[in-house]
Amino acid sequence: MSDSVISVKTTRPKIDIADHAFTLIVVCLVGLVMNTVGPAIPIADGFVGMVVIYLISMVGLLLTRYAPFYLPSVAWISLVGIVATLPWTPGSEWIVAQAKSVNFLALATPALAYAGFAIAKKEIEVAKHSGWKLALVACLVFLGTYAGSVLVAELILRLQGV
Repeated sequence: MSDSVISVKTTRPKIDIADHAFTLIVVCLVGLVMNTVGPAIPIADGFVGMVVIYLISMVGLLLTRYAPFYLPSVAWISLVGIVATLPWTPGSEWIVAQAKSVNFLALATPALAYAGFAIAKKEIEVAKHSGWKLALVACLVFLGTYAGSVLVAELILRLQGV
């Protein structure tokens, strides 16, 4: 048996910054519309908050592309957002105040709708072949989740004496 070392080199994905910047602008505009229509936040407040979120995202993407070690873009963007809002970071109070004017659900709704539309042909074929078995498992999962939630809520309410 040899003492060879198996080396696995992971390649860093090449992020097209210009393409991501444009895509983020489109996403921010859709989010701004949803933020104004849904929770009725004034468009000027939402715009500044969206610009702050856009800048945090772009800094995270730049770090993903050029940092000396690789982390996924979601990790870099999260780290930038965390560092930008830490109490001892200069300007963090302003950043937090601007970000509060963006409703999370207003941003999540279009993203979830896109995810629903983006179901690939392969998933549809799997659903066709699974048929009633898939529907049965889905119903049982929903029922189990609901029953578990009811039991936990009932237990907490009884413990609180309500």
